[in-house]
Amino acid sequence: MTEATSRRRGRRTRTESADTRDRILTVAREEFSLRGYDKTSVRQIAKAAGVDSALVHHYFGTKEQVFAAAIETAFAPARHAPDAVADGPLDGVGERLTRFIFGIWENPTTRTPLLAIVRSAVNNETAAGVFRDLVAAQLLRRIAVQIDVPDAELRAELAAAQLVGSAMLRYVIKVEPLASADVEQIIARVAPVVQGHLTGP
Repeated sequence: MTEATSRRRGRRTRTESADTRDRILTVAREEFSLRGYDKTSVRQIAKAAGVDSALVHHYFGTKEQVFAAAIETAFAPARHAPDAVADGPLDGVGERLTRFIFGIWENPTTRTPLLAIVRSAVNNETAAGVFRDLVAAQLLRRIAVQIDVPDAELRAELAAAQLVGSAMLRYVIKVEPLASADVEQIIARVAPVVQGHLTGP
């Protein structure tokens, strides 16, 4: 076998491996969304992805690690929230962050995987722990750094609690009239509260 042939085979193998890994992640998100964390198994994920369970373990490890990888990809749009905080004056941070978060929830493409994450986290402590670590590392600490005020981490957590609670009632529990209210009306009412948490006295 020539060196060029070996390189081509190596590239093809890496591409096939990446495709298989992506397929497993896509299926895992669908399974967790459909069944929740407790009722989803690595065997089910492997079967739906058309691979052996050992291959799922090879790429990701335990079910908890599969869930972490799946939700990290689904959570990716929310990682840009700290950018929304940094992109402008501090006195407008509440509206920018609120508008950004509700924008993610209003978009069906990004809302569906988020619903799967939240439902699994609410019903299972292991899933909740994975979600909590991801939110803390990817969102809250980065927002806290951006606002640079006393008690920044607590402020970021209170702002997140306001936004997550509002999103839960609107998109997950679907409490009326919040569930049907115009999103601009919600942003107008929630943003000043978020602003107060982040920069108020």
